Amino acid sequence: MQAFLEYVVKGLVDRPDAVTVTPVEQGGQTLFELRLHPTDVGKIIGKQGATIQAIRSLTQVGAAKRGIRCAVEIIED
Repeated sequence: MQAFLEYVVKGLVDRPDAVTVTPVEQGGQTLFELRLHPTDVGKIIGKQGATIQAIRSLTQVGAAKRGIRCAVEIIED
C-alpha cells in the first residue's frame, strides 16, 4: 500500500522529491503519514477535499482486499 500511495501522490504534485510516506502501526491499523512540500498540500486535498477522499478510499479498498486496515493522514510541518 505504501508504494501505491507514493506512486499516486507523486503523480499529482509539482515536487515529487519532497513526498514521503511513513507507515505507523496504531491499534491493529496502519496509519500512512503523508508529508509534502507546503505548496503541494492544496493539490492533494483538492476542491472540498475530493482528491484526498479519493486517495483514502482507494487505499482502504486495497487494504481490505489484503485483510488489513489503513488510514491516510496529511502531516504539515
